[in-house]
Amino acid sequence: MTHASSKIAGLRSVALYVPDIAKAEAFYTQIWHLRVAARSSDGLYLRGTGADHHVLSLHPSTLPVQVRDVTLTARSRVVLDQVAACAPTAGATVVRAPQANPEPDGGHQVVIKDPDGRIFRVIYGAREHVDCQPRTDHPTRLAHAVLNSHNADASRAFVEQVFDFSLADRTRIMAFMRCNDDHHSVAFGVTDNDALNHIAFLMPDLESVMRGGGRMRDAGYPIEWGPGRHGPGNNVFNYFVGPFGEVIEYTAEVQQVTDSYVARYPQDWQWPPGRVDQWGISSPPSQRLKQAQQNVFFQTVSF
Repeated sequence: MTHASSKIAGLRSVALYVPDIAKAEAFYTQIWHLRVAARSSDGLYLRGTGADHHVLSLHPSTLPVQVRDVTLTARSRVVLDQVAACAPTAGATVVRAPQANPEPDGGHQVVIKDPDGRIFRVIYGAREHVDCQPRTDHPTRLAHAVLNSHNADASRAFVEQVFDFSLADRTRIMAFMRCNDDHHSVAFGVTDNDALNHIAFLMPDLESVMRGGGRMRDAGYPIEWGPGRHGPGNNVFNYFVGPFGEVIEYTAEVQQVTDSYVARYPQDWQWPPGRVDQWGISSPPSQRLKQAQQNVFFQTVSF
């Protein structure tokens, strides 16, 4: 049986280093349909229509796009201390001990680096928005972040031990990890690298996923995979390569599960020949998408 995490309430945001903040703001506000939540001297914070202070933050860099961190929301303040205490026993490094968060979202945070160099930020008490109103063709929040892993079983064990995630489903190429009612909030792609696979933004409905696909195509960003409906998670999707080579997804209708959900394994997730999703109408992911899913890594310098 899977279980909801006792420590983590959900995935909150992803932070990226980008080489052109102005270009990034124009794309993610005018085309991707996020809104500016805050600015700082070294960051731009973008929100969806939900309560999360921001779902994506963008930070200037002279290097190609990199991941700064993946941020999770803690269920209580004491969780930050628990994560800091547990992380070293799982082979991780505490980058920042529990402390007040200096960024515009506020609250308190702990920052850790896992054994493969991924930075996770766990936050509690961050500011939230009260003007929450779903809006057609606008992301509500993040649905999930998929991270490649050269050892998916070890990555799975790490988030189970440190964050109390549980396995929702395991396919031949992916381990889907659950922390709340969403089928998965983090997943690990089975591959030979530890790059960012993609960031999925939750849209209010299928109509919005489709309209978003058309709007992106109009702006010169073709659908690289989709439209389709996944097996694990049962969510609909359209995938794109963003302005800096990052892979981003519009998704909706993510399966909601309870602790009675029973994980399934590769033998349970097999498509007929020629299919890559439930509907069977989508072509396979483009070669451009596959390459982009191997190119964006976590920062290698200190946080």
